[in-house]
Amino acid sequence: MFTMAPLLIHSVHISDGVKTALRAALETESQSEANDHLQSAAKILFEETDLDCNDVKELVGLREDDCGCGE
Repeated sequence: MFTMAPLLIHSVHISDGVKTALRAALETESQSEANDHLQSAAKILFEETDLDCNDVKELVGLREDDCGCGE
């Protein structure tokens, strides 16, 4: 799956909380842990922006059927 996570980490428009969660997701070897970090990043990004939850999930690399955004 294509993800914008590596680019988001370097964006000046993304909060440190999102960046920290994305870095943790990219650095872990456990898919389960990575997914947990991506869900955290999605939730924070959703709360901080006007983006739709599905758009946020796509940006961070979650599938549409994954949990995230505080659903």
